[in-house]
Amino acid sequence: MKIIILFVFLFINTTFNANANQTRENVIKRGSLNCGVSQGNPGFSFSNESNQWSGIDVDICKAIAAAVLGDANKVKYFPTSAKDRFEILKSSDIDVLIRTTTYTLTRDASLGIEFAGINYFDGQGFMTRKSHKITSAKQFSNSTICVETGTTTELNMRDYFNINKIKYSPVVFDSLDEMIKAYDIGRCDAYSSDKAQLAAQRFKLKNPEDHVILKETISKEPWGPVVRSNDENWENIVRWSLYAMIEAEEYGVTSKNIDSLKNSTNPTIKRLLGIEGSLGKHFSLSNEWSYNIIKQVGNYEESFERNIGSKSPFNIDRGLNKLWNKGGILYVPPVR
Repeated sequence: MKIIILFVFLFINTTFNANANQTRENVIKRGSLNCGVSQGNPGFSFSNESNQWSGIDVDICKAIAAAVLGDANKVKYFPTSAKDRFEILKSSDIDVLIRTTTYTLTRDASLGIEFAGINYFDGQGFMTRKSHKITSAKQFSNSTICVETGTTTELNMRDYFNINKIKYSPVVFDSLDEMIKAYDIGRCDAYSSDKAQLAAQRFKLKNPEDHVILKETISKEPWGPVVRSNDENWENIVRWSLYAMIEAEEYGVTSKNIDSLKNSTNPTIKRLLGIEGSLGKHFSLSNEWSYNIIKQVGNYEESFERNIGSKSPFNIDRGLNKLWNKGGILYVPPVR
């Protein structure tokens, strides 16, 4: 009996260890990262006419590729809808999902997926035409509201209007592009989504200046990268690839100055450069994993500013997404 129990234990332990690095090994064998993104959300994950992807979410895809493969460009992008994104992830067609996905209890605990950090803090709002002269969402009585199906937006909006006893008619769409086109031609009185997304999608409208985003924020929307359950090593790689970008901002390490900091005496900076310690071994990665991320992709501030901040057409204020020591809530465990 003892021999049988020992055999079963060894079998389970061997199987677990074999699966522990499965996604990382698949990515290395394939030579590229399969990253699930949105179907087109400017500033977060958007493809231009040359099929070049950019955005905050895209930068996390690139960071993971830089950490694992040493090359931020070795990414294949897979556009997913809000409705099918989790099934595509669980089918293993993609290695990671990074597309403005809100971290919730139900998603984290019941779908066989894991959230690997938060890369953007947002909240849900409303956009409407200036000509309607609406200044508050509580004035939307008997209005039609465009919303994307399969999102927390749909549920938050229902809760908000029910709590405030406001009658409304949701107009539901399977894709973001369908929804914004419908709103633009007047099928809905308003369009509800997370505020950063509203700001980005507003630029797709025929006359953006004719539309206004209301001040109200009706929900908490922490967005983060998502991986399949039961691959702890891969979850850690994804999480700490994001955290390395945030930690780099906190210590002033950028894509432009990183090489000049090789003589730094700051132990945190030395770890980020791979000069001190051997953090890479914990993920079965090279010790240059975080150096490659910062050098090739940049820190969090660089990513934010070029994609949706002051160096972009959207000029979105960082707000909650400022570092914890600069008035925001962006805070990560130490890279050590």
